[in-house]
Amino acid sequence: MAEVVTDQLQVWVDQDLCTGDGLCVQYAPDVFEFDVDGLAYVKGPDGELRMAPGSRVDVPEHLRLEVIDSAKECPGDCIHVVRGSDGVEVAGPEAEED
Repeated sequence: MAEVVTDQLQVWVDQDLCTGDGLCVQYAPDVFEFDVDGLAYVKGPDGELRMAPGSRVDVPEHLRLEVIDSAKECPGDCIHVVRGSDGVEVAGPEAEED
């Protein structure tokens, strides 16, 4: 049974591992966007890309499932979804599988 996540979630992309596949941009275009380098970045509520390595943004509540699915389906295993309260990864390459 999947754990129900009620904490605020944050997400970041490791551009060193990004393959530029674009699944994340398809799943959640309000959270992920390509830059001119062909890699995905997270963007804040202001629409600005967060370019600094490891930059995190809050996941909008209505997009939680899309962002988690993006992390699970990402061919580059470069999307990290963490709980804001303690930084534990809930989806992505370092998350514990069910």
